[in-house]
Amino acid sequence: MSINFSEETGGEIITTTASLPEDYNEGSLRPRTITEYIGQEKAKNNLEIFIRAAKLRNEPLDHVLLHGPPGLGKTTLAAVIANEMGVNMRITSGPAIEKPGDLVAMLTNLNEGDILFVDEIHRLNRAYEEILYPAMEDYAIDIILGKGPSANSLHLDLPHFTLIGATTRSGQLTAPLRDRFGVTLRLELYTPEELQRIVTRSAGILGVDIEADGAYEIASRSRGTPRIANRLLRRVRDFAQVKANGIITKEVADEALSSLEVDKLGLDAIDRRMLRSIIEYYGGGPVGLDTLAATINEEAVTLEDVYEPYLLQKGFLTRTPRGRCVTRKAYEHLGIAYMGQQQMEL
Repeated sequence: MSINFSEETGGEIITTTASLPEDYNEGSLRPRTITEYIGQEKAKNNLEIFIRAAKLRNEPLDHVLLHGPPGLGKTTLAAVIANEMGVNMRITSGPAIEKPGDLVAMLTNLNEGDILFVDEIHRLNRAYEEILYPAMEDYAIDIILGKGPSANSLHLDLPHFTLIGATTRSGQLTAPLRDRFGVTLRLELYTPEELQRIVTRSAGILGVDIEADGAYEIASRSRGTPRIANRLLRRVRDFAQVKANGIITKEVADEALSSLEVDKLGLDAIDRRMLRSIIEYYGGGPVGLDTLAATINEEAVTLEDVYEPYLLQKGFLTRTPRGRCVTRKAYEHLGIAYMGQQQMEL
């Protein structure tokens, strides 16, 4: 029995770092303690010291800013911090705060030592940031009641809390907000060895038999991102249950991921179509993003946010003032003869 995984699972988007509906049940795979959290050793070691020091002083942890590419575990790390501190965590996101009253309500409902986690904090309305400044510094907010000459100011004291902000674009944070975070941690892409440990751990939680080579095969194609690794693991598990008695070996993983059109370096069908289009239609570049998006019938913002970052990291693509260019490394990966400047002039 054969299964066309590209059609059934939407193979074109399986390697995106964005959260998909199928990822909503990944909570069971998330580590609960800092010792269970795999990877990010530098950030984890520093954070462990900050947590221990705060607990020794019987104080809440200083405000924390987590930044880095999507899918690396910022929300998971925030939950780990809350668990290690033994406090509750309230979760929201920048776009979800539609009016000042929403933010005020969340702040006033916190208990002593609680954590307020704001995902995509760079998308928080700039006007609402003014509420956070005194809340973060002085644990107090001032509310204006009424309008005009009859308006009154109400001063509210807040419990000592910890704000954890997560962002994929730290450069878009305003300087006053960024400077109020006492702890700033950047999460880096994971190595295949770290992802192998994550895949092995997740397979154990899911009750899947997996060999070390099979775990490494999945890890090496996961674009350095745990979210993608866990997503690919679930798809390979389906393939193994149908065709390999439920055991994930290197051969089974390779066959499943090839069916998903994910190659040895983690590039999927759209990645390769982007590179081939630049080579075949534009002589390797340069080509503008909007022109490229129209050529392969994809949204420009999707190419820029989802696919382009990984191609840039792998050295397959470069950005120039005139547009995107494909590198020699991309030609070699696609098995296309590289003609250098001569091809570009043609």
